[in-house]
Parts: sequence; structure tokens; C-alpha cells
Amino acid sequence: MKLKEDLSPVLLLVFHLAVWIYSFLSFLPSVFLGWMSTLDDDDDDDGGGVRYGSEEDRAKRMKACSERPEGPYRAVTATKRLEATLRPGVQTLDKMFELSARMFPHRHCLGTREVISEADERQGNGKLFKKVTLGEYRWLSYRDVFSAASQLGSGLASLGQRQKNNIAVFCETRAEWMVAAQACFMHNFPVVTLYSTLGGPAIAHGLNETRVTHIFTSKELLETRLKAVLIEVPRLQHIIVVDDSPSSWPEYPPGISVHNMAAVQELGARPENASRDRNPPLASDIAVIMYTSGSTGIPKGVMISHGNIIAGLAGMAERIPNLNEEDTYIGYLPLAHVLELSAELVGMAHGCRIGYSSPQTLSDQSTKIKKGSKGDSSVLQPTLMAAVPEIMDRIYKNVMLKVQEMSCVQRTLFILAYNYKLEQLSRGNSTPLCDKLVFRKVRSLLGGRIRVLLSGGAPLSAVTQRFMNVCFCCPVGQGYGLTETCGAGTISQLWDYSTGRVGGPLVCCEMKLKDWVEGGYRSTDKPNPRGEILIGGPNVTMGYYKNGAKNEDFFVDESGQRWFCTGDIGEFHVDGCLKIIDRKKDLVKLQAGKYVSLGKVEAMLKNCPLVDNICAYANSDETYVIGFVVPNQKQLLALVDQYGIRGSREDLCSSEAVKELVLKTLTEAALEAQLERFEIPRKICLSPEPWTPETGLVTDAFKLKRKELKTHYQDDIERMYGGE
Repeated sequence: MKLKEDLSPVLLLVFHLAVWIYSFLSFLPSVFLGWMSTLDDDDDDDGGGVRYGSEEDRAKRMKACSERPEGPYRAVTATKRLEATLRPGVQTLDKMFELSARMFPHRHCLGTREVISEADERQGNGKLFKKVTLGEYRWLSYRDVFSAASQLGSGLASLGQRQKNNIAVFCETRAEWMVAAQACFMHNFPVVTLYSTLGGPAIAHGLNETRVTHIFTSKELLETRLKAVLIEVPRLQHIIVVDDSPSSWPEYPPGISVHNMAAVQELGARPENASRDRNPPLASDIAVIMYTSGSTGIPKGVMISHGNIIAGLAGMAERIPNLNEEDTYIGYLPLAHVLELSAELVGMAHGCRIGYSSPQTLSDQSTKIKKGSKGDSSVLQPTLMAAVPEIMDRIYKNVMLKVQEMSCVQRTLFILAYNYKLEQLSRGNSTPLCDKLVFRKVRSLLGGRIRVLLSGGAPLSAVTQRFMNVCFCCPVGQGYGLTETCGAGTISQLWDYSTGRVGGPLVCCEMKLKDWVEGGYRSTDKPNPRGEILIGGPNVTMGYYKNGAKNEDFFVDESGQRWFCTGDIGEFHVDGCLKIIDRKKDLVKLQAGKYVSLGKVEAMLKNCPLVDNICAYANSDETYVIGFVVPNQKQLLALVDQYGIRGSREDLCSSEAVKELVLKTLTEAALEAQLERFEIPRKICLSPEPWTPETGLVTDAFKLKRKELKTHYQDDIERMYGGE
């Protein structure tokens, strides 16, 4: 995983000499400080700065244990019982936030940046793109949020919203989303979450299935998505718009009232409404009906109780050392996704401040940030961040492109420092000189203060994980979980820098492996037991809403504990760490009888700098794999320039000569990644446009929607398999 070195021996000598001198001068102070820290705290699991030995030593430390190869596996700190609460006696989300508001009343809770100006800028391709200049963050304190949520809940009740009747939130990630959710938790209104990128049919399906009469949304989503399907949702009576303006909403169907959120809060603040009694929820009451992103078809609504979420938060919090009110979390992933919702709730339970952002404004280089102005990370300077691998892969590729554009001396210094730090990390050592002189600029891309990065939603490549460890000077907690388990399953220990694994089970759950004979995975496999991953514990949800056929994936054992069959294939290593190795739905049997894991092929090839995104496809009636590729524009132009090929992005992607060049590069990357010949795509189709949630080809977590991709590329599939 080292970067390739083509360096002058003299530069190499000078670098190592400088590092040796610095290491010698800092040796005694570091030994003294390390000795002092061991006196302060003998428990080396607290993440407080104690060294844990070499990478190999850390990887061997036990994370989970089981008496049998098939499990159940439990965290070493939860062998006697599974954790179900964050704090004694706090079993519901309303109680959890009420406690936070009492403990941290004046501390910053939710922050939003002020929009100073907006302007349309014409891009090189002639398209107009909106650019914004943003100011400082404006904050609501914990007391402010609690008061606003209480008033909003009372206002909703005065508009006819009843306890245990569902209410929808169809909105982008922003402070108002969380205020609305807290209002609903307080008043026992189950929250139906819908991704803001869902199409009309999926929106109508979710609203009709849950029979909602009230919905939160934004002005933009109301005008661009919701308005068109209102006629298909006859039960809907009240639309609450989270934006301040406009104050009146004409031209809506009869029977539907549109309100501003501030007006509903004012309604709830009236004495006659504020004084109404409310019955708080029980741990067994539904808190959220979370609709999945629909990567495998029509979105399913997962029923999540207050107790489920609290248990999941307890498990996650145990893996984030020293989580406290001094931390700042940046929220930009969809709050309709269980990873983001859980991350924000666990932060609020510990008094953290949450500053809101978006993928388009996250950094100084983000697409909506006007040149010369600051992105959200630079202003907020977060210490905690959750990310899906797609976003970290982009950061890695963009930085490496910048490295290639550096002068010879700068590039040499970066490569030397990178490889040196990689070696030191493997020994369990820190590299303060490299961090300060070389990686500070890279680290500043995310504000410069990140101490923990949480990765979830999909497997993170070893290359990207190592890059984040080195360049952002922080551990990456790679996790595994599903909506059906409240996002809780595993998170790697932050002192474990091994790659390709997702850690041991959280303290709120346990795991088993179920043999999948057809795929060739058994718990008796050597050297490690393998099989379908089953997750059990108080974080396992109540099942799918009005979808009995799908509830067969849930079961209750003889002790009364709920379990979920994930459909993912994993193996447990001797230290109790889980590795995700396959997915039942991604496995295709070729005509010759060979099994191909499409997810494995994609994960290997996404490491290729030429690839921004890729979808592998195989037909059981055929003998080979094909692929759809979104090429990286800069890398593609550099490749074709070597052969004197010119043209627009569309022309290049449709050129057979260019496809051959890209396929050759992919084949070389596949062989280097040790893919079998039958796993390597034999033919490819290049896409000139990126796959975004707006295109409907990927989910909001950037997971591939295979069904939609197959439909979109059906003509290309027939051509590639037809031999034309």
C-alpha cells in the first residue's frame, strides 16, 4: 500500500536524516509523557493516547469471543449481558434529549450557516450552476431546541395530529429535520422518514402505506417533488414547510393546508395548547418507520422502536472514545439514513454540537461553494464525522490527483512522508513532524481537527482507509449495520488499524453464522468459519411495516431475543473480528458453473484511479462478466492524450478505441488485485455522466441500484452479450 518511489538517493538520505534527528530530540519527552499517561489511566481501551504496540499486536487482540465456530459471537466486554441503554432508566428518545437539555442547557446544539449570497455561474460546458457564499454558523442551544420541539409538538397536536398516528418527514438534512423529529419523539408521533431524492411513485407509496395526514418538507421539495403527487395521496391534510418564507401557499388542492413551521410553533406556544397533557412514549412504541433507499426494489418501511434506537446508540457510543460536549459533529449525510440519524442522536446524548452541511458545500472545493469562500468544514472545524466510502474514495482520488500535479520536490516530500508514516503506524508510532509539515494541508480539507472518522453504508477499500489514516491523522472506525438493526452491528476498535475488516460485534448485539451451502460457505470452513451473518439483540427492529412476506428475515429464538438474517456473507477471524466477504444477492453463477461476486469485483476495480464508479453485471446464461464504468474525467483525458485522441466527454465514452484503452487499464488493475480471469469484465460500457441519487441509479448512500442500472443499460447489455 506504499506509494511508488522514484527518488534521488540524496533526497532520500536528507529526509531520513531530518526524521532521525527529530525523532532523537523528541524521544525522551515522548517516553516521559507516555509514562505519565499510563499512570493516569491503566485501561488501554479508553483511546486516551496510550500506545497499543505494533499493528500486528493490535490486530491480534481479542475483540469478540464464541464457544462455537458458528457463534454466537459477543464483544469481550459484553459476554454476560448485552447493553440496551445509554444511561440507567433512560429507555426512550424523549427522555434522552430531555436529560441532555438539562445537562447542557446553554451549550450549542444545532448550527446552520447563514446564506450571504447566491449567484448562477456558467460552467465550461455552458450549463448554469448555483454558487453560494456562506457566513458563520448560527446556533440553537440545547434549551432552545428542547423548547422549539416542545412547542412544535403541541402545535401539531392542535392541528389534529394524534399519538401513535404516523407523521412524515420528507426533507433535506438540516436543523429543522432534527427539531421536527424531537417534537414527534416527545409526543409519541411515529416519524416516517423518506429520502429527499425519491421519485414520485416511491413517495406516494410511503405516504399511502403509512396513512399519514401530516408531513414536514422544504419549499424546494414541495415544489419539485411533493406537489406533483398530492393528488395521489388523498389522506394528506397538513403540509408543514420548514422554510421561513413565503408565508402563504395558494394553488394547492382543496382539503390540504400548508403551514410554515414557525407558525406551527407559535400555535403550540399558546397557553391553551402548551398546557395540554401528553402521554410519553414507552420503549416498545414505534419511534421511526424508516423507508429503505430502495436499492433492490420498492422501498420497505422498517419499524424501529424507541428501545431499538437507544440500544443501538449504546453500542455505538462504546466504540467512540471520550465522546463529550467538547466534540463537534458535521451532519451532511441524509437524515433519512440510519447511519446519519444514529450518529447525530448519539452526539446529542453526549452534549456535542452538530453543524449542518451538504455534500455540495462540505469543503472549500465543493461544487456549490463560490471560489474564494470557505466550505462548511473549514468554518465548523468538526472533530467527528461519518462518511460513506464513496465520499472518502473521492477525497482520496482528488488528493492523489493534486499530488501528481505537484512539483518534483513537493511530490517527493509527500511520497517520502506518506511511506514513512505508513511504516511508523504499522509499528504503533506517531509522526508529529510529518503531520505538521506535510499532512496539515490535506487534513485542513475537513477542517483540520477531525479525531474520529466513522465509515459505514458499504465496504471501505484498504487503500482508502490507509490514506485517511495517514493524511487525516486520525483513526477510521469502519462499521457494519443495517436499517433493520438500527445501523448497529460492528464498529472496529479505533486502535485497530487492520484493513478489510469491520470490527467485532457492538456491546448491544451478538452475531451468528448460518451455513449457505449453495454458495459454498460453512461455519466449518478453514481457516475461518464463514456463513450468512445473523444479528440478534435489543437493537434488532420490529420488522417491516405492512409487509408480512418480507418479515421472514426476522425471527425470535427460544429465549425471546429477536434476530435478523442479513443476507450478507461474513467470516470471523480468530480475534473475533468480522470480515464481509460476499452478499447472497450479488453472487451470480456463470454458464460454466463459476460463481462471481459482483460486489467483490466492483470493490477491487474502484481502487483504480481511472474509475469513479463501476457496476459489474453477469448473466447466468453467459460465460463472462461485463461492466458499466463512470471514468474519472482527468484520468481519462490523460489516458487518451497519450494516444492523441481528442473529443468531448460524450465522444470519448462512445469511442471503441477509448473503451479498449480503459478495458486494458481495468484488466491490469484486476490482475494486480488478484481477481480470477473469469471475474474480470471482458467488455465495458463507459458513462459520460456520473451516477448520483438524482439520476435514480444509486441510493442516497451511493449504493448501486442494480435493477435500475440494468434497465438503464439494457441496450448496452444486449450489445455486449450479442457480440455486435
